[in-house]
Amino acid sequence: MNLFGKKQRPGWLCLNLHADRIDLSHVLVEGKPRPEILLCESFRKEGGDVDTLKRLRKELNLDRYQCTTLLKTSQYQTFAVDAPNVPAAEARNAVRWSLKDMIDYPVEAAMVDAVNVPGGDNAGRAAQMLAVAARNDAIAATVKPFNDADIDLEVIDIPELAQRNVAKLLEEEGRGLAMLCFDDAGALLTFTCNGELYQARQIEVSLQDFASGMDVEARYDRVALELQRSLDNFDRQFRNVAVSRLIVSQVPDGAQLVEYLGANLTVPVVQLDLERVMDFPGVPELRDPLRQSQCLQLIGAALREERAV
Repeated sequence: MNLFGKKQRPGWLCLNLHADRIDLSHVLVEGKPRPEILLCESFRKEGGDVDTLKRLRKELNLDRYQCTTLLKTSQYQTFAVDAPNVPAAEARNAVRWSLKDMIDYPVEAAMVDAVNVPGGDNAGRAAQMLAVAARNDAIAATVKPFNDADIDLEVIDIPELAQRNVAKLLEEEGRGLAMLCFDDAGALLTFTCNGELYQARQIEVSLQDFASGMDVEARYDRVALELQRSLDNFDRQFRNVAVSRLIVSQVPDGAQLVEYLGANLTVPVVQLDLERVMDFPGVPELRDPLRQSQCLQLIGAALREERAV
């Protein structure tokens, strides 16, 4: 799926812009027994976004890559909507108009895309889609620094689908997987099965919250409550998908969090370890589980297998 999207090197390169740095990850899937992370690095900005991107384009030959980036969670909204009863070629436009009363700006000013949610034949449940809407000006603002630096963005993606790309490597065949990943911005919970995204939601707890060392038990309680509510909701909506486990990315004192969640949730809880499903011999810093958490969505976006069309 090319969300809001339109070289030479195989695989995808994801570039994410932050206030003080630019993160890059290059992942190769094709021809590998397991996906290989060839690059995962953060570069401090020297000047603004455009100046730093121009420097990296020259130093890393970025014009030789197929490039993508991720929208920030504040730049888009997701909605579960009934799948329109129209030919596939007309579905996106039909979904656009179904969002007319759900967004607080004119639908004509929105970029809209959608993916199918499996399970439409589950006990008479109507087929659904996960729709994504972003303001046109937010998309333009995302693309502009790359254009100004002469870097072609072929795809703009969202964190939910990036995390789905990692989750499908960790799934047990025919079983659902819940995955909770923390980064500097917050936490994202996804539910997947057979490589498909069923549900996703944001939880407002970030890596920095755990690093503070304050009110740890209250924070654990909050995360556990949010997770159990989400697990119960998923079970009600998708009774034909059994969630086999919850995978949690690393936080400071992560083993303590996993133990707490395991004692308070109705599913087994496992710590994320990318070394079980991916190779990164040239990126030894990813052996640090905290670094995996910081980069997981970046890596997931570069893990996409589809070529831009």
